[in-house]
Amino acid sequence: MRVKRFLSLLLILALTLPCLAACHGSVERVEFQMPPAFDEEREYEISFWAKNDTNSTQVAIYEKAIEDFQALYPNIKVNLRLYTDYGKIYNDVITNIATDTTPNVCITYPDHIATYKTGEDNVVPLDALMEDPRYGLGGDALRFDSPTMEEMIPKFLEECYQDGAHFALPFMRSTEACYVNRTFVEKLGFTLPEVLTWDFIWEVSAKAVEKDAAGLYKVNGQKVLLPFIYKSTDNMMITVLRQEGAGYSNDRGEIDLFHEETRAFLETVAKYTKKGAFSTFKISGYPANFLNAGQCIFAIDSTAGATWMGSEAPLVDIAEEKLVKFDTEVMLIPQKDPQNPTMISQGPSVCVFNKEDPQEVLASWLFTQFLLTDEVQIAYSQTEGYVPVTSKARETAEYQDYLARAGEDSDLHYDVKLKATRLLLDNTDHTFVTSVFNGSASLRDAAGHLVESVTKSVRRKEKVDGAYLDRLFEETTSLYRLDQIESGTAGKVALGPLPGSAWVLLGTLGTVWVLLGAFALGKKIKKKPKVF
Repeated sequence: MRVKRFLSLLLILALTLPCLAACHGSVERVEFQMPPAFDEEREYEISFWAKNDTNSTQVAIYEKAIEDFQALYPNIKVNLRLYTDYGKIYNDVITNIATDTTPNVCITYPDHIATYKTGEDNVVPLDALMEDPRYGLGGDALRFDSPTMEEMIPKFLEECYQDGAHFALPFMRSTEACYVNRTFVEKLGFTLPEVLTWDFIWEVSAKAVEKDAAGLYKVNGQKVLLPFIYKSTDNMMITVLRQEGAGYSNDRGEIDLFHEETRAFLETVAKYTKKGAFSTFKISGYPANFLNAGQCIFAIDSTAGATWMGSEAPLVDIAEEKLVKFDTEVMLIPQKDPQNPTMISQGPSVCVFNKEDPQEVLASWLFTQFLLTDEVQIAYSQTEGYVPVTSKARETAEYQDYLARAGEDSDLHYDVKLKATRLLLDNTDHTFVTSVFNGSASLRDAAGHLVESVTKSVRRKEKVDGAYLDRLFEETTSLYRLDQIESGTAGKVALGPLPGSAWVLLGTLGTVWVLLGAFALGKKIKKKPKVF
């Protein structure tokens, strides 16, 4: 009887397992419960995962921020772990979620956070922390001068809002800029407009590929020229669709990438790639290297990459003898409607991972908030064409003096970097972000894959026509599992990686059925008549 009861209990558990597993991606959010006060008598050790562009100055800023924070809170030790790529941070976080060894604080992107928080309460909703009068933004119990909620740039704070809560704080913001070799544009007989258009860029790029009798490009006298190079082709496709008012995705996780506007743009990419007028970073290499060698006219990259752009750039990454002197212009990316510019907002945010101990979470929150102080914000923004995410930092005399000294030197006040910074400061209201949901990172990759695939195919002399695009759409859907994202369910994934608890449950289910089978077989053998 005991065995029967035990197996019956397991059977009941087994019948409930599919329901539990099916809830993957739809776990109800649990709000963070603030402790009565921060326990300053305890010792804490928290981990901080951050990204830098192999920039020693950025590393030094992180290290100083940690040192200054630990001087204020000597009972909180912060361990810094540096990465050179956000994708590597993402992969490590996903891996560590399964073993419950996530960092405490992590610099990342909203698309990635949407995946981090699926299925379990991995990421802390920050609203209770942000609003707390003692330890929240501008809280009176803080040992440092934190910005208030009102001093956060609303446009940037909104980017961290998902599923009815803030799951991150913005750390720095950038956008894309078009770095232009004005000298070559004018040499080709064109005058730069106030705002670039796609038609203008394609026209100039097509003109630039003309060669002389010796087979050299007329505009630069070299054997190599890629007039137009785009660093992030996912941003390229997403931005074009936004400018066209065409579909991409929405807040419900519905995907609308494959339509006539997408086809039309890919056909344009194919047309100018065939002329030799267009290429991408993944195919040809870093846009700044071609720009600085006089082998590119329009290089589109992040404003955060401004210190690599231009023949006087402080972070030039090619040999000095390859540098070509030219006038560098920093402009908005090409537009469909110059009167209503549209550009993507991007940049790192900071999230806090949940832990069993709310005091440890609070310690992590204090450090996260410290990254928004004026000293950290201003220092980090000065390393690249980033802008601070608080009005408090922007309005300081120090930051205003920094902006006013553009061109005084080719390092801290490098004019191209300051122009890129101004470009975002002056156009924040023209920026946009895409909807974030579990699966939005895959959709972003798929958008870039379309451009990359068409460009590669043309370079390989493949025919890009309607049938080709049909196949490409199908292959992209399969490759990035876009057909596994349920529409109308805030991007919950029907199939995909399950949390560890779900695998345990499914394993238990298999064990149950094995035990049931063994029990039934045992009874059958027991009842079988003996043979003498």
